Amino acid sequence: MHIRFAAARDIPEMVSIINAAFTLEAFFAGPRTSQKQLEEMLAKDRFLVTENDGGHIVAAVYVEKRGGRGYFGMLSVDPPLQGKGLGGAMIEAVENYFRIQGCACVELCVLSLRPELLPLYRKFGYKETATEEFHPDRPLKDGVACHKIVMSKQL
Repeated sequence: MHIRFAAARDIPEMVSIINAAFTLEAFFAGPRTSQKQLEEMLAKDRFLVTENDGGHIVAAVYVEKRGGRGYFGMLSVDPPLQGKGLGGAMIEAVENYFRIQGCACVELCVLSLRPELLPLYRKFGYKETATEEFHPDRPLKDGVACHKIVMSKQL
C-alpha cells in the first residue's frame, strides 16, 4: 500500500470509493459525493489516497489547513478492506501531514446520526470539543434532524 496526494485523474476512482464507504448513511437523499464536488474540493485543498499494489485507490481522505489547525473529512476505505487498519494508517498520514504544515491540532466532524464513529476516533486520541449546526450540501430525508460533533486532537 502506498499513500500519496490525489491528482485530478484520481477523482473518478475516489468518487466510487467514497460513495461505497458512505452507503450506510441512508439518512441522505442521494450519493455522498460527485465528480464536481471532488473537483471543487481538490482545487481548494488536498486529498490523501492509498493505492494498493495494483495501483488502484482503496482509501481517501480530505485534508484542509485552517490557520494553525488541520481539518480532515470524508475518510473513506473501500468496504472489503474496512476493519484491517487502513483507516488508522490514513489518520496517521493525516496527522503527519498537519505536523509538517505546522498545525497545533487536528479536527474532524462526526454527524450526530453516526454515533458509532465517536469511539473509533476516541481510540485515536480525538475528543469531542463542540457541537455545530449542520448545513448539508445535499438534502436529508424528510423528518431527519442532525448536528455536527466536532472532535479534536492536539499534535
